[in-house]
Amino acid sequence: MGMSNVLFTLLSCMFFMGLVAWFSYLKTRGEVNDSTGYFLAGRGLTGMFIAGSLLLTNLSAEQLVGLNGASYGKNMTNMAWEVTAAFAITIMALYLLPKYLGGAFTTLPEFLSTRYDEGVRRYTVILFMLGYILVTIPSTLYSGALAILKLFDVPELLGISYGQSVWLIIWVVGIIGAIYAIFGGLKAVAVSDTINGIGLLVIGMLIPILGFIALGNGSMVEGMKTIALTHPEKLNAIGGSDDSVPFGTIFTGMIFANLFYWGTNQYVIQRTLGAKSLSEGQKGVLYSGFFKLAIPLFMMIPGVIAFHLYGGNFESVDLAYPALVADLLPTYMSGFFLAVLLGAVFSSFNSLLNSAATMFALDIYKPTMNPNATDAQLIKISKIFGVLIALVSFCVSPLLMEASTGLWDLIRRFTGFFNIPIITIVMVGLLSKRVPALAAKVVVIFHVITYYMLVWGTNHLFGFTIDLNFIHIYAILFFVEVGIMLLIGNVKPLKTPYVYKKNAQVELAPWKYSLLTTVILLTLVVMTYVVFSPIGLAYETAIVSPYFWPIMGVVLLVSIIMSYLSMKVWNKKYENYLDKKQEELINNKKSA
Repeated sequence: MGMSNVLFTLLSCMFFMGLVAWFSYLKTRGEVNDSTGYFLAGRGLTGMFIAGSLLLTNLSAEQLVGLNGASYGKNMTNMAWEVTAAFAITIMALYLLPKYLGGAFTTLPEFLSTRYDEGVRRYTVILFMLGYILVTIPSTLYSGALAILKLFDVPELLGISYGQSVWLIIWVVGIIGAIYAIFGGLKAVAVSDTINGIGLLVIGMLIPILGFIALGNGSMVEGMKTIALTHPEKLNAIGGSDDSVPFGTIFTGMIFANLFYWGTNQYVIQRTLGAKSLSEGQKGVLYSGFFKLAIPLFMMIPGVIAFHLYGGNFESVDLAYPALVADLLPTYMSGFFLAVLLGAVFSSFNSLLNSAATMFALDIYKPTMNPNATDAQLIKISKIFGVLIALVSFCVSPLLMEASTGLWDLIRRFTGFFNIPIITIVMVGLLSKRVPALAAKVVVIFHVITYYMLVWGTNHLFGFTIDLNFIHIYAILFFVEVGIMLLIGNVKPLKTPYVYKKNAQVELAPWKYSLLTTVILLTLVVMTYVVFSPIGLAYETAIVSPYFWPIMGVVLLVSIIMSYLSMKVWNKKYENYLDKKQEELINNKKSA
């Protein structure tokens, strides 16, 4: 890219980002002066803002680079992390969100402190912080740096080494992102996320279209035929035992990993805790499920296109998507792409910083250091802590250059240190009344040691490996840890059972189309798997197999029947269930 093109790209990028920042400022002016405004957007987020923010918090350069790298290197099996999230999303919307909003919690550790004790609250905050600082934030910044490096060829442009370029980009991008998160609060992040989310969808759909045209020598249809008929195994999402996501893992550890992410991960659920009502919160969560279904199209198909265009010759699979963008995107759109890419990086980075700072201020500083802290003090301390976390993550991020496997697989493995103990503690806390805080603390320590031993430790310490996919290990440890907690609850139960008290700050009537939307969403998940399977596009001798259309017809028929039942029968039962729970909460509060 010539110097004049670089200048044009940077200027157009700054123009687009300036527009987003200006619009976010107008929308949030004067609304972050108290802690509810800063941490929860004044509990005023509507469904579309929640969905837009969830989408961009979740979809970052990490996915653009990592998932496309996975499909370039192997096949579509890694789409399971995204598409099957719909199951966890529906549990969050229909079951967990009414509980969170009913108790008016600001953070997940706050809920755990009311259910267990302050010690459990601190344990989970430490788990979250270590996960954010050592895994999630670094991967977000590093993947963004990779894409920018490939787009601009920074080493040649500035006459510095590849490693120095990575350090430089991470620090520049990180500092700009930190300013957004630390000084704007949640609503500024949510508004800017939504606008950037639209940009991400535009770019996301444009790259595969341009890729198909390039592959078909000017014909998009010919390009689509090429990937369907040549190397159709690249379009297979039904993983075997040698794939990083074997198909069986979808029904074991994947469920709990996604449930952790969508139901208990602070930087995701903080969006939903800021909902203006349960109805708007449910809309936002369920809408985001539909966005997840589009991911195979714009975050994995480009990787397959890159394989057809370039062959499997890249030094690192993570270079496939940046190479495709650098070669196919017209120069006049490069600034828009860079703005959207940075928006995606900022979004995940901001969300992580915002939630880490929120947890520190509300779960460590206020309860243990300054119980009488004012709103102004809480906001100030969260900003200071946000700066510290940002600086540490800037130093950790470049170390990912040493990752020998693809970025995506590495991140998923490390997330296993904190996702399973947290979802275990939350689910047992919600579904039991007598399990004590001791059980939660034992499980956290047990999990960290056991997970390390099963995934890496036996090899590091004793020279042999356990031949079991780490996602199956998630599930095994989940059930073992639930058993440990219930056993401790049986031996040393709480003297007085836990009582969940109503403290709702928003309207708790459910969205009347929540169950119908759930049925449609889950139907589309099944259809997506049929499309990317040996029955569908991965069929060897034609575009799809003879069984494809009959199977799709059966799935559609079942969906129509369930949709009818959801509106005629299940809706009323669900509303009655929530009403009954609300009455119990009110009675609990009165008796307390």
